[in-house]
Amino acid sequence: MNKPVAVDVDIAAPVTSPELALPETTAPAPPPAAGPAYVVLGGISFSHFLNDTMQSLIPSVYPILKANYALDFAQIGMITLAFQFTASLLQPVVGHLTDKKAQPFSLAIGMGSTFVGLLLLSVAHAYSVILIAAALIGLGSAVFHPESARIARLASGGRHGMAQSVFQVGGNAGTALGPVLAALIVVPFGQPSIAWFSSIAFVAIIVLWRIGLWYKPQVAARKKMAVKAHSDAPGKRRVMVALVVLVALLFSKQLYLSSLSSYYTFYLIEKFHVSTQTAQMFLFIFLAATAAGVFFGGPLGDRFGRRYVIWFSILGTLPFTLALPYVGLTGSAVLTVFIGFILASATPAIIVFAQELMPHRFGMISGVFFGFAFGIGGLGAAALGEVADRYGIDFVYQICSVLPALGLLAVLLPKMPRHAH
Repeated sequence: MNKPVAVDVDIAAPVTSPELALPETTAPAPPPAAGPAYVVLGGISFSHFLNDTMQSLIPSVYPILKANYALDFAQIGMITLAFQFTASLLQPVVGHLTDKKAQPFSLAIGMGSTFVGLLLLSVAHAYSVILIAAALIGLGSAVFHPESARIARLASGGRHGMAQSVFQVGGNAGTALGPVLAALIVVPFGQPSIAWFSSIAFVAIIVLWRIGLWYKPQVAARKKMAVKAHSDAPGKRRVMVALVVLVALLFSKQLYLSSLSSYYTFYLIEKFHVSTQTAQMFLFIFLAATAAGVFFGGPLGDRFGRRYVIWFSILGTLPFTLALPYVGLTGSAVLTVFIGFILASATPAIIVFAQELMPHRFGMISGVFFGFAFGIGGLGAAALGEVADRYGIDFVYQICSVLPALGLLAVLLPKMPRHAH
């Protein structure tokens, strides 16, 4: 895995490829790039899988924590906020710092924070300690996402949407697996069994250290090349407008996904009187659908244009979200599959579109958008918890059902140069 591959974060395809910014004339012409480094892509996707498997344990054990410590929905939302606030706040900072100076082994070091957080969560006997443990796991996520997204692009061989999908599908698969592991392990064996998952963090540290060995030789090559915007790229004002629109679209997407990932189990338990384990299996079905949507979203963006994928994937879920509060148990399962698949297909398209708008600030933009997604998830979970306590969990899904209508804003996105597709 530590064999150098002749690709670069912003020069991952032959210089004739219009997909990427052109090198400065003062830099030496790069050699033709190899195709995607599939071993590295597989390793970073697997690491994302392990990272998000551990992260997904937090919402998956909410019913246990709620019962053990007599927590209300607002306190449940604060746990999500503690986790996602550290992830959200620090990701742009990490991305900005790694834009200036790459840190090949920061991923392995950051995973150590997740390792400690899991151990602490397994022995926590006070609400404040639970919040600290959640924040430590969030810190590990903040370090992981910006630089790992850069490595995925570096290994893409110019197929940026595909690489982003491969990277993100690992995370979504891990998120989907978390509730299943919680149902099979944490529910029967209790809170102390969370410590067993620290072994996953240890495996991730080893994999990320190996990826760091591969990444280190690429850093020197990256420094030799500078990038500038393509002559047909939108101007600064259009770029700023586009970034605001992408943030709004990400807001609608992430807030709705947060409503399902944080409270869907409670919704099923309260409305349909299913067991906790059954509810977690239904949550797994939804999360598995989101993983599939992420996998297809990136290649579709490469093929047809990210603007069209964003438009369809946000607005296209509206009929299904409007119907969800009014169907039965089977109907809920079917609708959440469509919602998860279509809505999640926007994720790689939004991220890569934003990266192409500002290729010279790749790490910061990745951190901002990943961080914003975590932040909206945390703030949304806290706000929706207050709404659920006051008006009922069913009302949460009635008010969230209109969020995909914000997909209409996609009409304001600029048409990127053809090579950006």
